[in-house]
Amino acid sequence: MTDLLEQAPGMDDREADALDAYSAIVVSVADRVCPAVAALRVGGGGREGAGSGVVFTPDGYLLTSAHVVSGGDGGRASLPDGRELEFSVVGRDPLSDLAVIRVRGSDLPSVVLGDADRLRVGQLVVAVGNPLGLAGTVTAGVVSALGRSLPAGQRLVENVIQTDAALNPGNSGGALVEARGRLVGINTAVAGIGLGLAVPVNSTTLGIVGALMRDGKVRRAYLGVVGGRRPLAPRHATSLGRQAGVGVSEVAAGSPAERAGLHPTDTIVALDGHPIEGAGDLQRLMVSEAIGRRLTMRVLRGDAVVELDVVPAELPAD
Repeated sequence: MTDLLEQAPGMDDREADALDAYSAIVVSVADRVCPAVAALRVGGGGREGAGSGVVFTPDGYLLTSAHVVSGGDGGRASLPDGRELEFSVVGRDPLSDLAVIRVRGSDLPSVVLGDADRLRVGQLVVAVGNPLGLAGTVTAGVVSALGRSLPAGQRLVENVIQTDAALNPGNSGGALVEARGRLVGINTAVAGIGLGLAVPVNSTTLGIVGALMRDGKVRRAYLGVVGGRRPLAPRHATSLGRQAGVGVSEVAAGSPAERAGLHPTDTIVALDGHPIEGAGDLQRLMVSEAIGRRLTMRVLRGDAVVELDVVPAELPAD
């Protein structure tokens, strides 16, 4: 009988050692991270939702997905140590699909924040959450791709992490961690079998988290432009030093872009000295510091390069 417990036929010592090392990493990560991942029940009165949340400070702040807590301003968090704590929503940002909630507690187990900008395709990652109501579920996989975009309303969540670690409904708001147990993502969506997406934890995310903790919201600038990537003709690409710009298809009435004199047929190639080749380049510049500040926009209008002065306004709250 004990022979049945030996390594599988055809598996040499190196393969067995590699499998043991892989298992040891996943077990170590699970031991560190599972105590800090809570099961969330949100709202009530027929609008109850569920998801996961990740404790990132010992005094009770948790990260989760904005869509998990969209149905109410509070709920209950169940921790693996058996504690059931009420939570309130500190702030949510649907445009990044991130939210901060807080429970009233102390000495809570918490994760260490990592940096998703250091991830590489093929790197081992572990997802921890509460899919289908099954608390403390751990799955492992690799980073399948980086730099994906996730639609969120009229914007895109940029640089989303794609992983093949199994995710299911209820994983949203849970942790995606690397081999040292550092939080590198907040699981946000299941795009298909073997295709999960997570919002990265990096310097941009931490700025959003700080704003939510401080102000309960994230201030963003906007121009009032609808458009997308437009390839440049070879002669323009050579003279401007880039292959594409943002082709303007619509300018919102009364918007900063309209006041600046932008036309629907223009192609935006630079803003505030930054080259623009796609909608994401524009979006990344629409930070709170840009609100009310005069910026120089370079556009290609026909065969001429025109400079416009534009003053971004604050994006209204949803």
